Amino acid sequence: MKRVLVTGAYGQLGLALQGAVKDSNLDLIFKDKNALDITNAEEVNKVFATQSFDVCINAAAYTNVDGAESNKELAYKINSTAVETLAKACKQHRCWLVHISTDYVFDGTLDGPYTPSDTPNPLNVYGASKLAGEQAIRAVGGTYSVVRTSWLYSQYGNNFYTKLQAQLDAGKTLQVTADQKGCPTPAEDLAAHLLTGIANQQLVKGISHYCGSEVMTWLDLARRLFPNQEVLEWGGTSSPPVRPNKVVLKHNNS
Repeated sequence: MKRVLVTGAYGQLGLALQGAVKDSNLDLIFKDKNALDITNAEEVNKVFATQSFDVCINAAAYTNVDGAESNKELAYKINSTAVETLAKACKQHRCWLVHISTDYVFDGTLDGPYTPSDTPNPLNVYGASKLAGEQAIRAVGGTYSVVRTSWLYSQYGNNFYTKLQAQLDAGKTLQVTADQKGCPTPAEDLAAHLLTGIANQQLVKGISHYCGSEVMTWLDLARRLFPNQEVLEWGGTSSPPVRPNKVVLKHNNS
């Protein structure tokens, strides 16, 4: 049975992986920031030196897109420098690194779906820091899978779905923008994709894309998630210049 280290245990994907573990024949070891701070190279090296892992799923990330603009150093520390540390540890200990990246590495100007071979051009600090993490992994080498995804949502943590649910619980009417398009992805689906791909050794090595198969706006998604609620289109714009208006990933969900 493969031993799989999962960082970011209490983030959205980490929690989705915990929910999916019962259906897996993998031995998953979950570590949150308190158990393993990936920005601390000494901690990372100690964990890998004292424990044996076949795979490491890096589900830890700085994901606050707007916050990254004013916290550039922290975004790069978590999304790039720490990723390089993990990549080096994985290579040294012959561990397969599975790293989650984002559609924000693209600028949204392509007329059609982005493939893994398309040239990235991030518009914001978040996207640039995630791209730097990808580049660090490639530079280090070893066995790795970088999985880009988009618009991740679930019942876990702080995301589009839970924010809207909180608004409903507070008695507010939902007002959602329709000025961006993408491919929403349930975190549970991504978790299942990763665990199945690892178990059967079919997760793509190198860079791949995994996302929902439908292109829609945030307004479309809100109405899909809350079909019995009134969801109004917000008349303003929620897209600062650093946010691409449309990024569609060519998904390989089989």
